[in-house]
Amino acid sequence: MSPFTLARIALKALLRNRTRTFLSVLGIVIGVAAVITMVAMGEGSKKSIKDKMTAMGTNAITIMPNTSRKGGVQLDASSSTETLEEADVFALRQNAVYLDGVSPVVTANGQAVVGNNNWPVSLTGISAEYLKIRNYSIADGVMFDDDADRMAKVCVIGQTVITNLFPNTDPIGKTIRYKNIPLQVIGTLKLKGSSDFGQDQDDVIFTPYQTVMKRFNATTEIRTIYANSIGEGYATKATEEILTILKERRNWTSATEPFKVRTQEEMITMITSTSDLLSIVLTAIAGISLFVGGIGIMNIMYVSVTERTREIGLRMAIGARGRDILLQFLFESVMISLLGGLIGIILGILATEGVRIFLNWPMSITVSSVVVSFGVCFATGVFFGWYPARKASRLDPIDALRFE
Repeated sequence: MSPFTLARIALKALLRNRTRTFLSVLGIVIGVAAVITMVAMGEGSKKSIKDKMTAMGTNAITIMPNTSRKGGVQLDASSSTETLEEADVFALRQNAVYLDGVSPVVTANGQAVVGNNNWPVSLTGISAEYLKIRNYSIADGVMFDDDADRMAKVCVIGQTVITNLFPNTDPIGKTIRYKNIPLQVIGTLKLKGSSDFGQDQDDVIFTPYQTVMKRFNATTEIRTIYANSIGEGYATKATEEILTILKERRNWTSATEPFKVRTQEEMITMITSTSDLLSIVLTAIAGISLFVGGIGIMNIMYVSVTERTREIGLRMAIGARGRDILLQFLFESVMISLLGGLIGIILGILATEGVRIFLNWPMSITVSSVVVSFGVCFATGVFFGWYPARKASRLDPIDALRFE
C-alpha cells in the first residue's frame, strides 16, 4: 500500500473523532510551544549577558594583587605581600607584545559638589587608554593627556553625573569640588548604560590617576591595572605574558602567583556556563509536558485500536498484511504529532515574541531549536505510536471479526 493511500486512510480515521484528535494534538502543541519558549528564554539570557559583558570591553584584562592567607583565613588584597606600582604599568606598556592598551585604576570615595547640588560618586583615576579598554567614548570636550595632565585638576564625567550635578547646564568648563579640591570638567562621556551586574557605567568621574594617587590618596600604590589584549583568542597568551613581566621585574621565585589576572573571556565563559545549565533545566521541565503529550497519543491509539478491532479484522480478511495495518496506525500517530508540532512551533514563536515585547525579557529563537522540536515531534509520534500499531498488526483476523 502506497504512503499516499496510508496517509489518506489515517486522515479520514482522525477526522471521524475530531474532539479526541484535537485533545491529542493539544498535548503536543503545549509541549512544543513550552520547549521553544524556554529555549528562547535561555538563549536570550545568554546572548544578553554576553553582549553586556562585551560592551564592558571585549578583550579586557584585570590585574590585581593576589590575596594572601594567614592562619587558614583568606585576607583581602590590601594584605598581599605584593602591590602594583606605576613602574608595572610602564613595564607592561614597553615589553608586552599581546597587549593593546594598559591603564592603572585608583579610586577615591566622597561627594561631588557643584553649587547646591551634590552627588555620591567614586572618583576614578585612570590613563587615557582606559576609555578604549572599557569601550567609553567622548561625547563633548576632550580627554586629558597622560603626559601633559599627570597631576592636573581636570576630569571627564558620565551622563548620570551630568544629570545630577549640571541639570539643564553645559558642564564643559565648570568646576566640581571633590573633597574640597576643585576639578575642572574638560569632557563628557557618551551614554553607556548599566552593566550586566546592575552597575551604572555612566555614574563616573574620570581624572588622571596621578591626581588621585597624589592629591587625594597620598600613596604610590595602584590597586588595579586594566589592559586590553590585541584581539580575541590572545587572552591566554596575554595573561602568561603579564605574569612573566611582573615576576621578572620583582625577581619573583615563589611558586604562588603574586597577582591575579582575570580576562573578560573567562568571565563570559563562567557566566554563560551557568546560563547554559539554566537553559537545560528549563528545557527539561518543558520537555516533561511533551512527554506527557506523547503518552496521551499512546493512550488514544490504544483506544482507537480497540474500537476498530472489527475493521482491522475485515481489512486483513480481504488481503491487508500486518505491515499495512502497522503503517496505518503509525501514520495516524505521526500525523497527530507532526500537526501538534507545527502548531506548537507557531505558538511558541508567538509566545516568545509576546514575552519579549510585553515583559521586555531578552529572547532569542534559534533555527536549531525549531528543527530539533519538529524532529522530536516525529520521534514522539513513532515512539508512542509504535506499540499500539504493532498490537493492531498482530491481531488474529478471525478473533478480530468476532470482536464485539
